[in-house]
Amino acid sequence: MRIENSCVLVTGGSSGLGAACVANLLRQNANVVIADLSEPAESVLQEFEGRVVFAKTDVCDETELRAVIAAGEDRFGPLQGVVTCAGVLHAERLLPRDGVASLDAFRRVIDVNLIGTFNTLRLCGEAIARHDPNAEGERGVMVMTSSVTAYEGQIGQAAYAASKGAVASLTLPLARELSQHGIRVVSIAPGVFETPMMQAAPERVRQSLIEQTVFPKRLGHPDEFAALVSHVFQNTMLNGCTLRLDGSVRLAAK
Repeated sequence: MRIENSCVLVTGGSSGLGAACVANLLRQNANVVIADLSEPAESVLQEFEGRVVFAKTDVCDETELRAVIAAGEDRFGPLQGVVTCAGVLHAERLLPRDGVASLDAFRRVIDVNLIGTFNTLRLCGEAIARHDPNAEGERGVMVMTSSVTAYEGQIGQAAYAASKGAVASLTLPLARELSQHGIRVVSIAPGVFETPMMQAAPERVRQSLIEQTVFPKRLGHPDEFAALVSHVFQNTMLNGCTLRLDGSVRLAAK
């Protein structure tokens, strides 16, 4: 997929990994649609005025997602790329000291991280499939955000690990199905990255995670995630797989 002049939608594009993807794509002259509950930095909207559209969007809401897809296509033409970065964290043991885990909290994580991702892909897939393919038969690319917790979830991460494991499991069946439409599907499973979520973590937790990373001995930079997203867009042979981007970290039980 050619990034320059393409139309790409990024959910959760106002902060963290999503914001890094937005900035990277804009620097490569893509046209970007940001779907998020929070507004992106004003500097992004001003610097790239004319090539970026933002709409406050709940990824679990079909009406809002259809509206933001339509707004992007009205402004920039056919949708070609999707990056799903919208997500929430929740840490809670199944059996904490008092009572049991919150079912509402578990359901919220599944709703945003899994159902929101599926909702985004089904509606974006519908839009992408309507348009003409390129010379190689490709119409578009969808990149989902999984996590290393899909494989090594820590104690207290049942909800988050379940949601990200499900995202990884979506990848191959969707890639197989959407191949007939010329749409590739790839997931990235990042390790521990320097995002607002991690910046809020206690220093002892951050250091423990750094110590579990083989090399480099640091948290990942969001720009490194964004660079891999761009590579996935451009490398047509990447399809139906989940790529770990983690400095060889293997999370301990806690």
